[in-house]
Amino acid sequence: MSRKRLDVSWKREVQTEDFKPALKRYTRYLEESGLRESTISSYVVRVGKFLEFARTDEPDADDFAAFQETLHEKRLSRSSINNYCFAIQRYYEMRGKAVSFKFIRPANTIPYFFDENDIARIFSACTNLKHLAMLQTLFYGCLRASELCNLDDCDLDLQALTLRVEGKGGKEAIVYITDDCAKTLRRYLEVRPPLVIDGRKPLFYTDFGKRWERRGVYRMFMYYKKRAGIEKKGGVHVFSRHSVGSLLVKRGCDIVTVKELMRHSDVHTTMRYMHISDATRREKYEQFLRL
Repeated sequence: MSRKRLDVSWKREVQTEDFKPALKRYTRYLEESGLRESTISSYVVRVGKFLEFARTDEPDADDFAAFQETLHEKRLSRSSINNYCFAIQRYYEMRGKAVSFKFIRPANTIPYFFDENDIARIFSACTNLKHLAMLQTLFYGCLRASELCNLDDCDLDLQALTLRVEGKGGKEAIVYITDDCAKTLRRYLEVRPPLVIDGRKPLFYTDFGKRWERRGVYRMFMYYKKRAGIEKKGGVHVFSRHSVGSLLVKRGCDIVTVKELMRHSDVHTTMRYMHISDATRREKYEQFLRL
């Protein structure tokens, strides 16, 4: 007598919660590797998306290759794809396995930046003294958002108009600020009560008594950018890094000085800012090529 197979699917749906133990182990692994908190957070999110795609916390090399294809199909930026791959490579490394990927060389150009008028409009749109102090410190100090969040009171020297910052790879550096920025910071410090968090006195903290995080700085900047009526692409990094470098080059600053002010380890990184307009090139041509 033949038996009829039940028309039932016993396939188990994989839930995001199933990957929490693996992601917790991965987080500890990254912490023990000495990576920055912001990098760890970014890597964990990316690996979480990969595990959801692979539907297992023990993916193989084919899963990685298939996921890479989806990243390209989504037309993500080169740097985003590279960061996904670096994060996933670390996950395999944690599991004692090795996978490789072809690093995609980022385009060595700056696709967009804010000009002088854009910057002035953003500052003018800012009616909050603390936010204005943060935006001016970001811009004039050529800071990354993470560097701003990590500043303490002791890092600021209003007499010398300098800031001590901890940049990429834990490298310390002294950066400059302008008189206007210092005036805003003095007004801000007169109003702001000092606060100790984890034994440190942060220069900037939220109204809830916590250190600022990069996401919060990004949202704050985007609010004032929208309020200023600026529709150009770009977030905090474009504002305080790409725009500063572009403006320095546009105004005739030599590339070596730009490199030092931007704290680039390689001058080829600084060369991305050599996209000055034809009108500016003509002006410099007329200025310097005269007999």
